[in-house]
Amino acid sequence: MKYLKRFILVTFSFFCMITPALASVPGVDDSMKKGETKGIVSASHPLAAEAGKKILEQGGNAVDAAAAIQLSLNVVEPMMSGIGGGGFMMIYLKDENKITMIDSREIAPKNVTSGLFLDEKGKPVPFNERHTTGKAVAVPGTIKGVETALDKYGTMKLSQVIDPAVEQAEKGVKVNWSMAQYIDENEKKLQKYQTAANVFVPNGKPLKEGDTIVQPNLAKTLKLIQQQGSKIFYTGEIGEALVKEVQKRGGTMTTEDLKNYAVKEREPVKSNYRGFEVVSAAPPSSGGLTVQEILKLIEGYDVQKMGVNSPEYLHHLTEAMHLAYADRAAYMADEDFYDVPTKGLLDEEYIKERRKLINPYKATADVKEGDPWKYEGKESSAQVTVKEDNPIGQTTHFSVMDKWGNMVSYTTTIEQVFGSGIMVPDYGFMLNNEMTDFDATPGGVNQVEPGKRPRSSMSPTLLLKDGQPFMALGSPGGPTIIASVAETIINVIDHQMPIQEAILTPRIYSGGYPTVRWEPGISQNTRLELMAKGHVFEEKPQHIGNVQAVVFDYENGKMYGGADNTREGTVLGVDAISYMSKEPEEIKEEKKGPFTLKVNGAVYPYTSGQMKIIDGKPYIQSDKLLLGLGVIESTDLMIYQSDKKSYLPVIKVAKSLGYKVNWNEKEKVVLLERDLSNSDSPHDDEDGDIITN
Repeated sequence: MKYLKRFILVTFSFFCMITPALASVPGVDDSMKKGETKGIVSASHPLAAEAGKKILEQGGNAVDAAAAIQLSLNVVEPMMSGIGGGGFMMIYLKDENKITMIDSREIAPKNVTSGLFLDEKGKPVPFNERHTTGKAVAVPGTIKGVETALDKYGTMKLSQVIDPAVEQAEKGVKVNWSMAQYIDENEKKLQKYQTAANVFVPNGKPLKEGDTIVQPNLAKTLKLIQQQGSKIFYTGEIGEALVKEVQKRGGTMTTEDLKNYAVKEREPVKSNYRGFEVVSAAPPSSGGLTVQEILKLIEGYDVQKMGVNSPEYLHHLTEAMHLAYADRAAYMADEDFYDVPTKGLLDEEYIKERRKLINPYKATADVKEGDPWKYEGKESSAQVTVKEDNPIGQTTHFSVMDKWGNMVSYTTTIEQVFGSGIMVPDYGFMLNNEMTDFDATPGGVNQVEPGKRPRSSMSPTLLLKDGQPFMALGSPGGPTIIASVAETIINVIDHQMPIQEAILTPRIYSGGYPTVRWEPGISQNTRLELMAKGHVFEEKPQHIGNVQAVVFDYENGKMYGGADNTREGTVLGVDAISYMSKEPEEIKEEKKGPFTLKVNGAVYPYTSGQMKIIDGKPYIQSDKLLLGLGVIESTDLMIYQSDKKSYLPVIKVAKSLGYKVNWNEKEKVVLLERDLSNSDSPHDDEDGDIITN
């Protein structure tokens, strides 16, 4: 049955957010009255930010400060990163006008096979089992990466910048709300091998906010590194203890693996977005390329006109994510092992080809990788294995700028929260589970192989205008990192937001059809309209990523920062700015209604006040039902001003729209089914009306 609806053309965008007039440098506006001139840091913990600030005050440069922040985070945020992990450091050197990348990503031990995580039947071992064994631990690179960066581009020695971390571990620090939350959520994991539980769950009681955590074993380790450098880790007693524990927990790492670990300096990946240069992490990170592919796809649309987090914008963004993540799975891995079609993936003609696959009216169910190799004059070599849905990992990111104009964007990790859950006895640091970043199923470019770096999503990024870097940013969050960084960039460039607003604006993530993760603040109307297009929003919102950024207004010589609130994000400047984000409000569950509506298996987000059972039949508030079933769109609500007391019969309306309907009166569940792949999309008729089947 066809429904006719007429639109009155209006220039007002219902979901557009009004922002102040901006300076010509993106991310800055007139409301940002104070500005640094002598250096600034943005980090996820105030004590780590303080460590970086002190180094800047002492005359250190951005690399020195970044090293101090990373070492401090090992103490104050040990569940996210540390010397048992690895990372990518993007460095801009003002005097040389050079951007480089220090790759300290973890490496697979030599004695592994592609079937490392398969059981006796050849099936992948469940993630919750495989990520907490010695097999999950890759050879760490962080401390050698920090030392290498200092030796090549710093002005201070490792023995100097490690001082704040030693003091924090020795004297103790207060447990903040973020650490307390993660300890509580991972209590069983920490207790599996008990060593970590002795630190974080003493006497069987998880540390609470406000408790003091003293880490003497970690302090001892940091002092050994202070005295002897990274060699004590890779060829000395720390490494020997590390290997012993990994082997005890079923791993195959040897002291030879540690001895052979090498940091790589790589050329970052670069592209242009609306006249700005985006420079980000190169493979083995998939983050930089995927961020840039999403941006290039979005560049074909006027997202500013669409409006901030409007259904139209989020639909196109989600579809762009699906295309880019499909290419990521097929082509991106350790480039030392497999060629990556970097040029092809960002080629303008390839992007146009991929963009044509975005249907403006509905979600595309069958999204496959493209063929970027033909844009490099080569035959396709896509190698996609079974897609596996691993839990979202965590990480940390921080950004730094010094008074000379050098910038650092550094993302560092031990993968899951508390990594593998394995702490090195008597040395007090957690070990990563980065081996699970490889595909458990062999056959693809990201399969387990000896000496190989697992594919990463870390996306430390720099943005430039007219050759001048003006922003450094990044985020933790496993594959959601990519979405967080891309959306923050779009918020700054397209939606013209100052950096703090750009970071706090609610985000989404969708690595593949149909599921969309979303943050509190994405409106119900928007979710309903997008679900009518075939997207499936998770039933509950949750926080995505933890963006930390610094911005340089080079026209005025001022520095600014932005800090996310999903941890205790902090911006500290040497001479002006001091900002700490507030803990986000608790996410509360909506009161359940008298029945549940599912469309193609997805629960629709109707609230109890929008649902009624009348004479034994389900009814839903009229405007909300029409949104969710695709009869009207959010913009129509300006015209369709329904009384909130107006309800429509779900069964009758759904049947008239061609849905198969099943009403389970006993269970109070309405099941609607419709073949979205064959349903007609809204289209303009000759008179400019919109027809909906």
